[in-house]
Amino acid sequence: MDLFEEKILKEAPLALRMRPKDLSEFVGQEHILSQGKLLRRAIEADRIGSAIFWGPPGTGKSALASIIARETQSHFVYLNATTCGVGEIRKVVAQAKDRRAMYGKKTTLFIDEIHRFNKAQQDALLPHVEEGVIILIGATIHNPYFSVIKGLLSRSLVFEFKTLRKKDIEKIVKRALEELTQKGYKVRMDKEALKHLATYCDGDGRRALNALELGVMTTKPDKEGIINFDLEVAQESIQKKALRYDRGEDEHYDTISAFIKSMRGSDPDATLYWLAKMIAAGEDPRFIARRIVICASEDVGNADPQALVLAQAALGAAESIGLPEARIPLAQAAVYVATAPKSNASYLGIEKALKDVEEKRTLLVPKHLKDTHYPGAEKLGYGKGYKYAHDYEKGYVKQKYLPKKVRYYEPKDIGYETKIKKRLEEWEREG
Repeated sequence: MDLFEEKILKEAPLALRMRPKDLSEFVGQEHILSQGKLLRRAIEADRIGSAIFWGPPGTGKSALASIIARETQSHFVYLNATTCGVGEIRKVVAQAKDRRAMYGKKTTLFIDEIHRFNKAQQDALLPHVEEGVIILIGATIHNPYFSVIKGLLSRSLVFEFKTLRKKDIEKIVKRALEELTQKGYKVRMDKEALKHLATYCDGDGRRALNALELGVMTTKPDKEGIINFDLEVAQESIQKKALRYDRGEDEHYDTISAFIKSMRGSDPDATLYWLAKMIAAGEDPRFIARRIVICASEDVGNADPQALVLAQAALGAAESIGLPEARIPLAQAAVYVATAPKSNASYLGIEKALKDVEEKRTLLVPKHLKDTHYPGAEKLGYGKGYKYAHDYEKGYVKQKYLPKKVRYYEPKDIGYETKIKKRLEEWEREG
């Protein structure tokens, strides 16, 4: 019995006891494990190399690693990056070399939470992965392209695990009920209770099994010795679902990205959902408000200038009143931006102008536009020939404001910007 197998004892939590023994028992992740997929072919052909399993908790990363070790008849070693260091890695590697030399047996080293290793610890794995002394399988809930060094990534295949579907969770729970029955427990679960667990575990199989076990162990059997696992028991066992949202990590950036793109795409319902997720997860309301302000200017622009005014007001409200009340002006501003006509003409204009300033020869300020508020300016010819716009009808006069003619701002026929475009065209004709 190897280090990992020793953990699976009769006293172990249900989530550990219910680990699938082979691929036929594994639930979910069909996108990487169905017939014909690369990972499945590699496992069945015993050609699995080092890999990084990336995905939310409770989706089967460590369970699949143990299955791989069984399927490939490899010795399985489990380490958690939060509790081990370089010394322990060296010990495992030394044992792996001896095992291969004496018995010709491979070693699969599974490192949970590999993102917790610093660069030096990850570097210590490189030569042994390169030589094939160990088959490394690292598991992480964080994007490995940010948390795992390039050397390991280049020597490993990265497989993304997805949250389990409701039907996957229901299948896992039903299988666990069979396991409990074999252990002597008589459990009757209502359909509503099963549905509640499948919904509120939020795609986390381990959480569903822990809630099931807690409910079974804390509910008194009836006169017939049956434990009635009803909706009330399910609600008490799982409590409020925990949002997968870690400020400063993937979920933070992915959610704000979805929020901004929903506003840009004029979908108020999606906008409100992503806003609600951020609020429920405790995101800083000022951060949310700043993104609304940017979107109001970048994506709505002069198609509806009022969007920026309302967004700025929401930012002020977020700074002065905070949550939970700030959710109301945030929602108002976000919905306004989402449903406003869209134009990114101003944004494109400043990007073009910045590119010219940064990459082309800098244009000189024409003499007639130069500052004249100091002695000697007139002698240099500064300000000579300047036309004061308010001295002319409609406050407009044709005049050169750049040494050469360029076009950065190109208004669109959308919303209020239609009027701006018409006005510019009229001035062009008058000139």
